[in-house]
Amino acid sequence: MKILITAPGEFAGAELLPGRYYNAEPAAEGTDAQNRAFHALLQEYWRSGCHSYAAKSFEHFRELIKLYLGAGAEKYYSVVNDAGAPLEKPEVTWRVKSWANYTKKERQATIDSLISEMIQTGANGKRFYEILKGMEGNYGADTHV
Repeated sequence: MKILITAPGEFAGAELLPGRYYNAEPAAEGTDAQNRAFHALLQEYWRSGCHSYAAKSFEHFRELIKLYLGAGAEKYYSVVNDAGAPLEKPEVTWRVKSWANYTKKERQATIDSLISEMIQTGANGKRFYEILKGMEGNYGADTHV
């Protein structure tokens, strides 16, 4: 779908200019089925131990998956000293996008990437296939935009 900005102020955002075309896509919210599928797959992947992420806990693992397989970092921070001057050895930290803020399409892509990685790493045991079987009934029907 294309949209045309016809006058200043018609759409919010400093990067939108009158007279230019922009691509737009529906920002449908993720579904409960996607939420259940993602977290079930994530727990199975963590439990399997087949991943190579240096996660300290399940919560850290979830953040790493969202960073590398999901929508990525929402913000990056460069650490500075109390005076605001950059540190000699700059550190960069990040904050990942909250799963609650993922669109339906972003959730679909993340779940697809997670399934693919789980198969590639061998984290595809009996429980993995049970989760996929459970997804067949309701996940596929309501997740594609």
